[in-house]
Amino acid sequence: MTISPRAKICPPGWAGFIVLQGRAIVTAPNPTAAAAIRGAVAKLSVEDLVDPELLGRALPLEEVLGPATLAYIDGRDFRAAPPGAVQVDRLPAEHSDLHRLENLAGEHQTEESGLREITSPAFTIRICDEVVAAAGYRTWPSRTAHMSVLTAPEYRGRGLARLTGSAAVAHALDAGLLPQWRARATQSKRVAFALGFRELGTQLSVRLKQEVALIG
Repeated sequence: MTISPRAKICPPGWAGFIVLQGRAIVTAPNPTAAAAIRGAVAKLSVEDLVDPELLGRALPLEEVLGPATLAYIDGRDFRAAPPGAVQVDRLPAEHSDLHRLENLAGEHQTEESGLREITSPAFTIRICDEVVAAAGYRTWPSRTAHMSVLTAPEYRGRGLARLTGSAAVAHALDAGLLPQWRARATQSKRVAFALGFRELGTQLSVRLKQEVALIG
């Protein structure tokens, strides 16, 4: 377990749990929360740590994000999307056209996608000169590329996420990184599967109740 109020695997001030092939990675926002989590870990199996109901019996949870599946891919398994009728372009991560896409998608979907946090270029699709889909990744420890994909609601179901996601995955692989795809929604999982990702783990983020979350 590590103590970090701004760990990359969960929102700031939250606790994060990742289970990968029978092993757990846990972060706590402060020493008080870490002590409470250690007590819970002693009562639960590794797989139970990413079960909100079981974890909630051992810890006082205020809010939960997930669980979400974590999938990974290497160059041998990557199935690049075939060229579509629309072109995939590249924009800087801070480009103002991405902010317009975020407004189209809404705050919840934008937060879920993680597009605001990417450190790579953004791979985008325009329709009528407006960015309606984008993908990129944020570099995590151990040379992991955490993928982010966002499509405007009215353009979903047209294969745009697969096209932009494919370009972002190719860029990460070329940089010698390990692409990681986090998904809760069924459609997101389908896109990952189409690109060749394999589900290997689960992620859960929790905000502890105030009496535990306070720094001791």
